[in-house]
Amino acid sequence: MNSTIPAVTGRLQRLALALTRLSERWVPSAFVIAAWLSFVVIGAALALTPAGPAAVVKAWGDGFWTLSSFAMQMCLVLMTGAVIADAPVVRRGLDAAAAWPKTDRGAVTFSALAAMALCWLHWGLGAVAAAFLARRIALRRPTVDYRLLTATAYFGMGAIWHAGLSGSAPLLMATPKNFLEGQVGGTISTSETIFAGMNLGLTLAVVVCLTALAWFVYPEEGDAFRLSPEALSALEEASPPPASGGDAGAWLGLWERSRAVPVLFGLLGAAYLVLDLRQGSFTLTLDKLNLVFLVLAVALHESPAAFGRSAEKASGLVHGIILQFPLYAGMFGVIKGSGLDQVLADAFIKTAGPKSFPFVVYWYSGVLNYFIPSGGSKWAIEAPYLLQAAKALGVAPAKVVLAYSWGDMVTDAIQPFWCIPLLAVARLEFKEILGYMTLVFLISAALASAAFLLF
Repeated sequence: MNSTIPAVTGRLQRLALALTRLSERWVPSAFVIAAWLSFVVIGAALALTPAGPAAVVKAWGDGFWTLSSFAMQMCLVLMTGAVIADAPVVRRGLDAAAAWPKTDRGAVTFSALAAMALCWLHWGLGAVAAAFLARRIALRRPTVDYRLLTATAYFGMGAIWHAGLSGSAPLLMATPKNFLEGQVGGTISTSETIFAGMNLGLTLAVVVCLTALAWFVYPEEGDAFRLSPEALSALEEASPPPASGGDAGAWLGLWERSRAVPVLFGLLGAAYLVLDLRQGSFTLTLDKLNLVFLVLAVALHESPAAFGRSAEKASGLVHGIILQFPLYAGMFGVIKGSGLDQVLADAFIKTAGPKSFPFVVYWYSGVLNYFIPSGGSKWAIEAPYLLQAAKALGVAPAKVVLAYSWGDMVTDAIQPFWCIPLLAVARLEFKEILGYMTLVFLISAALASAAFLLF
């Protein structure tokens, strides 16, 4: 089986490298993309609708802060996941798990499965924890193929996260008072999206196929890419500084180092969840997800000082969300305020019928995501006209949300934007894993395309 790998992946590797060169040379930063896309949307509104320049600019400014709540929710998803992944007890657990595989082939297969499971549970946690797990596996098994190991750590973000418990679009649509509630006529329960039979079945199919992929593409003994002892030693982490109360007095410093605050905070959060469940009012929304993970993030750290250090480190991950979401909110204002949503909806109605519409949405979202890798914020500019077209065609809004979600992540596998933190930890370039990720893209795309055409 292994002898056929060069024949199977040779042309795909060249295609993958060409895509990487295209991305590295021509795709600017996410903020620059959002800024230029703002002018594209404004230009489209002026060219395709009766709205004049003053009305379009007013709509842009009026919509600028529409996504403030959503932006805060997404910041917390990323931060709480990163802080939990940084907790000593979680790191010890991941380090212990890294010792479970007994062979190099088993190690990369385990890494792939763990990355997808973690990202399905919570993409903020999975993005960080999968990178840490891969690094610990490499240190424990220095003979493992390091390129494939690094690629498998990206399987979750490249193929699973938006179908899981922290998927941005499904959770947003399930959250009361979201900015699209008026258009849909209420919220969309996660039972119709995340926990729908089609979504769970497609997720399981992707997980099984990609886990098998990691097993079967492991290279021959002589072809494995191994790190040198010097490179392996560079993967070792420095010990964190001891907890400190800073310049506070002895009493305040004691509380900063105390385990009591995290424990009490954890008990408070647990008590709320028990009450919510008993009263039958618990539903999975962005707010509930963030409450659970914020409580866990505090409770799993040894002291408020340790939690504060971890949160400060994680805060560097959210600057893109903070700066980009207002721009996407402005675009949302233009699309809704100028009537551009109706123009675009009409175009989709003419392009697709009721049966093919989810498939068209899937690929439209996937292509757009390659050039605008913005995650949940892109839903703000697509949702107004996609949901409107779905209503006219008689397609269930939940089906559109799922098609968008799967399309939004399928090209993540061949786009380096979300892989940058992992590559920084792994000390590799994206082109070194893109051959494997192209196979991930092709498998995921084939399975999802079939699902949205047949079901």
